[in-house]
Amino acid sequence: MRPGRKWKSNGYDAGRDGFIDLMELKLMMEKLGAPQTHLGLKSMIKEVDEDFDGKLSFREFLLIFHKAAAGELQEDSGLMALAKLSEINVALEGVKGAKNFFEAKVQALSSASKFEAELKAEQDERKREEEERRLRQAAFQELKANFST
Repeated sequence: MRPGRKWKSNGYDAGRDGFIDLMELKLMMEKLGAPQTHLGLKSMIKEVDEDFDGKLSFREFLLIFHKAAAGELQEDSGLMALAKLSEINVALEGVKGAKNFFEAKVQALSSASKFEAELKAEQDERKREEEERRLRQAAFQELKANFST
């Protein structure tokens, strides 16, 4: 493992290796409401990937906010979208503040996802019950028709 600060488990680090890879970044951007193309994601990583390993370390993630504050990101880039969605001023908050903010943001998104999953499960259960009711009614109508003739 390369030197540097390791991320705590943040919900997006599916590989639990302390880094955000391309697919994990894809999931993160989708959950934040700013999906990117495959090339866009590769470009995002490339712009802050200091050690050219194709994934983001915690330090490289913080570099996104530093570049945004310094005006070094294109306004329509995926990294600028990520910086705006995350709304953190690393210069003001410091590294620890940014880390805490990001972990809180992930926790909030995780809670929202859990709530959405519960709602979807309830809707699916209602649909399943409605389908079973329809099938029972159809079977009853078929039996009724057999006795009527």
